[in-house]
Amino acid sequence: RMETDCNPMELPNNTAFEEDSDYTDFEGTEVKDMRLEAEAVVNDVLFAVSNMFVSKTLPCAEDVAYINVETRERNRYCLELTEAGLRVVAYDFDQTDDRLQTPYHETVYSLLDSLSPAYREVFGNALLQRLEALKKESQS
Repeated sequence: RMETDCNPMELPNNTAFEEDSDYTDFEGTEVKDMRLEAEAVVNDVLFAVSNMFVSKTLPCAEDVAYINVETRERNRYCLELTEAGLRVVAYDFDQTDDRLQTPYHETVYSLLDSLSPAYREVFGNALLQRLEALKKESQS
């Protein structure tokens, strides 16, 4: 089998991956579905938080990935991404705390909405600006 060096950021969004194909990133570790999903989550909401990135310390697998997020209020969280959704697994980067029994959220928007009033405000403003832009487009 052939191994390929691939930066997930260079992949087109509509690429379909076969179940048994191997994709490796620049560190030589396998990039699986949840890693790519986690990168997409980060890209979706990075503008509305202080910092957000996929953990390079905690293991990514086909069924789980970890995302570090720092809200605009300067609160740090480590999020677990699985098929069940996203949930807080620690109150710092690159950590997991098995004693934490936090609820799963279906979307990153819902999770961040519950954690960060500043996120809610920034995201809402971005949405309003986008709607205004669409309104202007449709009127021209």
